[in-house]
Amino acid sequence: MATVTLERAQAELSDLIRGLKPGEELVITDNGTSVGKLSAVPPSPVTPRVPGFWIGKVTILADD
Repeated sequence: MATVTLERAQAELSDLIRGLKPGEELVITDNGTSVGKLSAVPPSPVTPRVPGFWIGKVTILADD
């Protein structure tokens, strides 16, 4: 588990987030004590969209 100072985390937050790999954690410290933790979230599985999935499940009552 890697650690960075609070000052570095503030200056380079976007780079630190992009550099995390799934399951990796980064501890943020201030004056030697841990104050926060960044962790990479695994990507959610994306199910492909299927045309016509809602046929017969949605009824249009009136054209507005």
